[in-house]
This record gives sequence, structure tokens and C-alpha cells, in this order.
Amino acid sequence: MTFVNIYYLLQLLISCAIIIQSTPPCLCSISKTGGLILPLNTMAIPSASIPRQPNKLSFHHNVSLTVSLSVGSPPQNVTMVLDTGSELSWLHCNKTPATPSTFDPHRSTSYSPTPCSSSVCTTRTRDFTLPVYCDTKKLCHATISYADATSVEGNLASDTFLIDGSGMPSMVFGCMDSGSSSNPDEDAKSTGLIGMNRGSLSFVTQMGFQKFSYCISGRDSSGVLLFGETNFPWLRPLNYTPMVQISTPLPYFDRVAYTVQLEGIRVSGKVLALPKSVFVPDHTGAGQTMVDSGTQFTFLLGPAYTALKKEFMQQTKGVLRVLEEPNFVFQGAMDLCYRVGGSMPAAGLPTVTLMFRGAEMSVSAERLMYRVPGMVRGSDWVYCFTFGNSDLLGIEAYVIGHHHQQNVWMEFDLAKLRVGLAEVRCDLASQRLGVLP
Repeated sequence: MTFVNIYYLLQLLISCAIIIQSTPPCLCSISKTGGLILPLNTMAIPSASIPRQPNKLSFHHNVSLTVSLSVGSPPQNVTMVLDTGSELSWLHCNKTPATPSTFDPHRSTSYSPTPCSSSVCTTRTRDFTLPVYCDTKKLCHATISYADATSVEGNLASDTFLIDGSGMPSMVFGCMDSGSSSNPDEDAKSTGLIGMNRGSLSFVTQMGFQKFSYCISGRDSSGVLLFGETNFPWLRPLNYTPMVQISTPLPYFDRVAYTVQLEGIRVSGKVLALPKSVFVPDHTGAGQTMVDSGTQFTFLLGPAYTALKKEFMQQTKGVLRVLEEPNFVFQGAMDLCYRVGGSMPAAGLPTVTLMFRGAEMSVSAERLMYRVPGMVRGSDWVYCFTFGNSDLLGIEAYVIGHHHQQNVWMEFDLAKLRVGLAEVRCDLASQRLGVLP
């Protein structure tokens, strides 16, 4: 599920749409195990560039993981946000003269709009908040609306998506040609989104891949995305945590998300005194824990967040200076912030470990703190704790964002319904796989 972090007043002061790195789609390779390998990059985007999954968080983030692909015949290069939380992939389509940031269906001989008679028109997906309907040309028309009042709409269609020269013909996606946004000029700078959850219309499901992995570097804003096996001698054995399966439809449980079971949180050597029930979904499905590449930071439900905040503050007394501004809440959910003069004393920070069933994810040093762009107090920078409070956003879930997945090999095994984790230097992993930043 993709989420967005709203900058609130900060967004009125800062507007950023800088591509840190863009790698051509041809820079991909086939591993010795037969898997497809692509570069994974970091792109700063405007807050309203990528509309978000309905019934999920309604905030914006400013950093997305992107991958370059080719679509159509002849191929058109596109850059798509990698989103393990969304199902339907979509592209900005311009059906008049196309701009470099859009896909032009008229230039593709393999493009085919989806007629209303197609079974795809009746496929149920959480992506559509409004029912798919027939337009005046009897084509399948979809509207995706979001809690922040933005929306995107257009025709469902199919075309060939190419990876390393091999293509998937008739891939269903959204060819979105209109939408509402708080910043339409900046909106045009993003190409689209690649949905990677377990739904029937997701990219990974349509391509038929049973396993994919990614690794995000914490050093150079690059990484690697791999479809297929990961039997590399230099990769540490992965620890696996099973995906949580609930067969009964529940109002607040996303059954096609990558849901794992969070069982506890440890700060340095101290496990927070929280009952197991805090981490278990209730009878409505509220309280699931999702691994989401489309969310930047990590968000915890109120009781867990409050306990973590208290313990982190206790263990950093004398190391960090708290920002004494009760009304300052970064991105709507991060209310633990600090004044830091000079460099962040990363060596003095405790390690926060998320304890999953069968695996752990440790967050330490610079990944624990985020410097708020442009925000200063006197000669001090403002840094905020990179865990936020889900309750402040009105959401009913734990979300593990990609900031805390840096330098962790993340494997999504759809066949065995499990998520694998192993700590690794992702910049070195990219080099070993022949994917250069």
C-alpha cells in the first residue's frame, strides 16, 4: 500500500521535484540464477505527484523508489514508482501531443484499450474507490479517489511491458489522462506507478513471478530490484517471517498486502512492556503490519508508538536536545523532534529493533533521525525521529517504510507466502550484480 507524507505548513515553504538519479531502462541484466535484475533509484517528487491507495494513509512522502522500464511498440521509456502496497500499475497518458513525462498510446501499435465487455472491468480491487464503468466509447473507465481529495482517472488498457528486452504482452494497467491535484504543474514530472502487491492485477502477478527482491542503499540513493531467485554466495542467509493470511473479508484488513506479524519492539537490550494483543489485528482487521516500499518512514499504532517514544527519549537523555515545541508535528505523525547543532551524534543513539515472527529488523544510527529540510532553530538543524504515530493520521495499521529497509535485502516469496530479510551493504550488492549507480 502506498502512502504519502503531508508536509503541512512545511510544504508551503518547500517545493522539491529533483531527480537524484535516473538510470536508462537498458541497464539491466540476467543473473546466473535466471532472475531479472534492474537498477532501483531514489527520486524526490512533489507531494501530490503520486496519488495514493484508497482506504489507506492520506499523507504525502517526498522520496520514492523508482525503476525504469519500457512500454509499448516501439518501446517508450518510463520511470515508475515501485509500490509493494498498490495493485494496479498506471501511467500518465497524454492522448494529445505527449510530453516526456507521459506515455503516448497513439505511438504504440500494441496498445489496446479495455472494452466494457472484458472481465477485467468487473475485477474487484481495493484500488478503485468508485466502480469501474463504461465511457461513451464503451471502454472501461476507472476513477481512483483519495482521502486527501486528489484523484486520477482514465481508461484501463493493455500493452507490452519490457524488461531487458523480454516483454509481457497484454499487461493490464491504467492509462490515466486526468486528475485533480494541489500542484498539477509538478504532477507532470512523474510517469506513473508500478503496483507490486499480491492482487490479481498487480505487475508481479501478471508477469507470473513467484519471487522478487530489492535492496536499497543508504549511501548513494541507488539500489537493485530482482525478479527470481537470490542464491548468491555473498548474500547472508535470509531470516523469514510468514505472511499473515486472513480468508474472511474484513473492513480494515488488506488481504493482498505483504502483511507480517510484529511481535515486539526492542530499544537497545530492552523489550518494550507491551501486551501481544497490541500487535494483533482485531475483529475488524485493524492493526495489521504491512511492509510497504511506497511509504518512506515507519508508523506504529498509538500504544506502541507512545511506549517507543518514551523509551527512546529516556535512553537519549544527555545525547539529544528535544525540540520544545508541542505544536510541531513533522508530516502529520512525527512529534518527537530535536535540535541538533553540527552533525548528528549517531554513535550515541540506541538501536531500535522490530521483532517479527522468525525475523528482526534493526534500525540504528542515521536511519533513526531525519533532518527536516529547511527547518532551523537558531544555528541548529531540526531532526525528527523516523517512527511516526499512526493514530495521528487516523489509520488502523502498522506500516514498515522503505527508509528502515535500507541496507536490508528484502525478499517477497509469493509461492511460500513469506518475507525474507538479511542485512547487507546494498551498494556493494548492486556492484556484485553488475548494476552500477
